[in-house]
Amino acid sequence: MKKAAKLARREAKQHKSLAKSRDASPSPAPPQTPPPAEATTVTETSSIPASNAPKEQPIVEEVVPPEPAPPPVVVEPEPEFKLAPPPTASRPENSTPVNGSAKPTPPVVAPTGPAHDVIPPQKAEQPQPPAKLEAADPEEAKKRQNVVTRTVWTLIMIFGFIGLLLMGHGYMILLVMLCQTLVYREVTALFSLKASDIKASASEDIKDPWSKTLNWYFFAVTNYFLYGESIIYYFKHVVFADAQLLPFATNHRMISFMLYTIGFMGFVMSLKKGYLKQQFGLFCWVHMTLLFIVVSSHFIMNNILEGLIWFFVPASLVICNDVFAYIWGKTIGRTPLISLSPKKTVEGFVGAFWTTLLFSLLWGSLFMRFKYMICPVHDLGVSAWSNVTCPPNPVFVWKEWQIWTPVTSILSACFGISITSIPYTLYHFHLMFMSIFASLVAPFGGFFASGFKRAFNIKDFGHSIPGHGGMTDRMDCQFLMGVFIYVYYSSLIREHHVTVGSVLQTIVSGLTVDEQLELMADMKRYLEGQGIRLPC
Repeated sequence: MKKAAKLARREAKQHKSLAKSRDASPSPAPPQTPPPAEATTVTETSSIPASNAPKEQPIVEEVVPPEPAPPPVVVEPEPEFKLAPPPTASRPENSTPVNGSAKPTPPVVAPTGPAHDVIPPQKAEQPQPPAKLEAADPEEAKKRQNVVTRTVWTLIMIFGFIGLLLMGHGYMILLVMLCQTLVYREVTALFSLKASDIKASASEDIKDPWSKTLNWYFFAVTNYFLYGESIIYYFKHVVFADAQLLPFATNHRMISFMLYTIGFMGFVMSLKKGYLKQQFGLFCWVHMTLLFIVVSSHFIMNNILEGLIWFFVPASLVICNDVFAYIWGKTIGRTPLISLSPKKTVEGFVGAFWTTLLFSLLWGSLFMRFKYMICPVHDLGVSAWSNVTCPPNPVFVWKEWQIWTPVTSILSACFGISITSIPYTLYHFHLMFMSIFASLVAPFGGFFASGFKRAFNIKDFGHSIPGHGGMTDRMDCQFLMGVFIYVYYSSLIREHHVTVGSVLQTIVSGLTVDEQLELMADMKRYLEGQGIRLPC
C-alpha cells in the first residue's frame, strides 16, 4: 500500500509539472480546451493591460481525485466586459500579467458581439445641417425658377392679349378658337381607351384607332354649325348677297346635321367587342366636352361681335376677382371656404367681392367712352385705329340723376358742396350685376375644375402655358362668365330691330326671283320720287 501511495504522489507531481510547463509556453489554442488531468490547477488572468484592468481576476483551481479514467477539466471562459477599451489604447504584445509573473501571454483577440461593438466616432459625417441645406438648395432654386417662368408668361399673356385686342375683332375670335381647341385637347386626353379594365389582355393595351379621329371630327362639325350660325346672323348683308355663299347659308343646318350623322355612323362602325363600355364612355365624354367648352366658346364669340366691351370687361372682372381673392386670402385668410380647394378662404372670397365691385365701376367707365369698344361689328377688318362709328346702345347714354332737394340742402349747409345731380348710365347698374356674378358664381367654375382634377388625381390639366399649367386651368371660370354675359345681354340689353341684313335674308329666302325683281323696281321708283339719283 505504501508503494502504491508513493507511486500516486509521484504521478500527481508529474501532472502538475506538465500543467505548469503548458501554462508557461504560448499557445494559439483557446483556453476553453485544456488537456485532461486528474488534478489540475488552472490560473486565468485578465486580458486587459494592467493600466486599464478594472480588477484582478481570481484564480480558479479544481482538484480531481485520482481515478483510472479522470474526466477532462472544464475551464470557465473569462467574463464579458461591458466597456470596450478606448480606441487610442493599444495592447502590447508581451505585457506583464496581473500576478507579476514574467511569462509571456498570447495575443489577445478583442471579443465580439452586441456588448463589445464599438461605434467609431463619425466626425466626418457629423455636419448634417449643411447636407440639409444642400438638399434644400435645388428645391429653392426650382421654386425661384417657377416664379420667374410664371411671371414672364403672365406678362406675355397680358401684353399679347392687349395687342390682339387692338388689332381687331377677328383676332380676338381667333384667340377664343385657339383657347377652346387647347382646352378640348386637354380634357379629352384624360379619357384613354385601354384594355386594362376589360376582358382583353392588359398587356395588349390596344387603343381604338378611330377614337382620336372621331373626337376631332365631332369637334370640327360642332364648330362648323355654331360658328356658321353666328356668321349668318351677324353678316347677313354679306352672306345672302353672295351667290356662292347663299346655298350654304340657306341650308346650313341641314348640312350640319348630315355631317354629324356621318360621324355617328362612323362611331357605330368602329365599335369592337370587348371595348364597348370604353367606347361608349368616350362618346359621352366627347359630347359633354363639346357642350361645356365649344358651346361656351360660341357664346363668347357672340359677345365679341356684339361689342368688345361685352367680352373684355367681364373677362377682366374674373381675373380681378381671382387675383384679389388670392391677395386677401394670403393677408387675412383664416377660415376655409370649400374642401375641394383648401387654400380658398372665406375672407379672401368676401374681400374679392367688394374689390371686384369697385373695380367694375371704374374699369367699365373707362372703356365705355370708346366707340371701338361698344360698337357691334359689321366688318372683321376694323381695328383700334379705324374710325369706328355707330349709334350707341341706350345703356351707354349718360343721364342725370336728380338728388332729392333736402339732401342737397344738407350737403350745402354742412360741407359747402353744391350738388344737384349725379351723372350715370344704365351700364353702371349692369356692371354691378356682372361683378356680383363674377365674384359669387364664376369662382364655382374653378371649384368644379378642382373637383374634376381631384377625381383624376392630377395637379394640372396640361402644360400648355409654362408655369401656369394647362389652358383649362386658366379658362375654367371664363366659360361660365361668358355664357352668363351672352344670356344677360340677349335678354336685357340687346335692341331688337330690323336691319338691312334681316330684310335681305327675308327677301332672298322668302321671295321668288320675279318677286325680287318687282321689289327692286318698286324701290327704284320710291327712291327717285324722294329725289335720290341712283347710279347707273
